[in-house]
Amino acid sequence: MGFRWFTLRAARRLELAGWVRNEADGSVEVLVEGSDGAVERFVEELRRGPEGASVSEVRRSAEPSGEWLPSPFEIAGRR
Repeated sequence: MGFRWFTLRAARRLELAGWVRNEADGSVEVLVEGSDGAVERFVEELRRGPEGASVSEVRRSAEPSGEWLPSPFEIAGRR
């Protein structure tokens, strides 16, 4: 399973709003919003990743994006 689809399923299961997208450099960017507990569980799932994935780093910022976030969570196009 691809990382974006893994992220989509985890976010929807936790009822989070936001999006995931691939970046040109091969990294993946996620913007998510929800309850503190749900976001914590989500971040832990991202750190583990799907079977066969190699997650080297998860950076987290609590800064508000000022952006409207889709609900339910979705896969966005590349920036």
